[in-house]
Amino acid sequence: MAGTVADAMADLAPEDFHLLSGVEQGMRFSEWVNREKLPDFSGLTTENVDFHLNRMLDLELIERKTIQYEGIKLTQRGYDALALHTFAERGTIEGFGAPLGVGKESDVYEVESYKPLALKFHREGFANFRAVRRERDYTADREHVSWLYTARKAAEREYEALETLYPAVSVPQPIDQNRHAIVMEKVPGVELAKARLPDEQVRGVLELILRELQTAYQAGFVHADISEYNVFVASEGITLFDWPQAVPVDHDNAEEFLRRDIENITSYFERKYPGQIGEVDTDSVAIAIEDGAFDRLD
Repeated sequence: MAGTVADAMADLAPEDFHLLSGVEQGMRFSEWVNREKLPDFSGLTTENVDFHLNRMLDLELIERKTIQYEGIKLTQRGYDALALHTFAERGTIEGFGAPLGVGKESDVYEVESYKPLALKFHREGFANFRAVRRERDYTADREHVSWLYTARKAAEREYEALETLYPAVSVPQPIDQNRHAIVMEKVPGVELAKARLPDEQVRGVLELILRELQTAYQAGFVHADISEYNVFVASEGITLFDWPQAVPVDHDNAEEFLRRDIENITSYFERKYPGQIGEVDTDSVAIAIEDGAFDRLD
């Protein structure tokens, strides 16, 4: 999807982006924006709105629906186009590459810059909005919350965590953030879930992950969703990914989330490498991490 948007970027005029930004502005107040309000939101004349609206519909950057009025809203592609346009204007990225990973809550692509980087589009709330609103605390105090807001807040939360943790914690270096998108360092490696560790490395890799969680805790954050799918393993070490759900250590549930992270990752190692790590006392490990005293499982 985003690749198609990137291919179309060169054909979009400044007025197209004014219109898309106007729709985005209107969606702060309602899911569907009344077409009659678009001249005010976009700064375009009614005639220009009509012309560029048809172009955006053809490119599937917006949707149209007749309710009590003619309503317009951004599609994922339209929101992607706005973020890409901003990154290009800032000089953050120069070209768009192949997908690196596509999932329920994010799409990640390689992008060109002074070196290969990774571009992550957050998709939280688009497919399962109610579940995300229930689980993420940054939507709790909002009466009208769109998927644009949810995805943008997720990107902001993750970027804040990465800026705080890098380079003390082994996370991707954050480069730039706009709307629901983050540009970050492209890190080599393979998902822990897809790796097969030699027996002599199993315990050491788990201890390394736990020490990184400890460093993150001491820096002020609990990951709150650690698993075998957001740890990358490479010859140089490990990297912890996906921090949009991270919570500060003074959060009411930080202690619970830390113990859940420890339980999740140790349970994975116990399942995949039975007999290799021994019995792990989650509470003791959590207390050691909170005290900054964890080093080894024994």
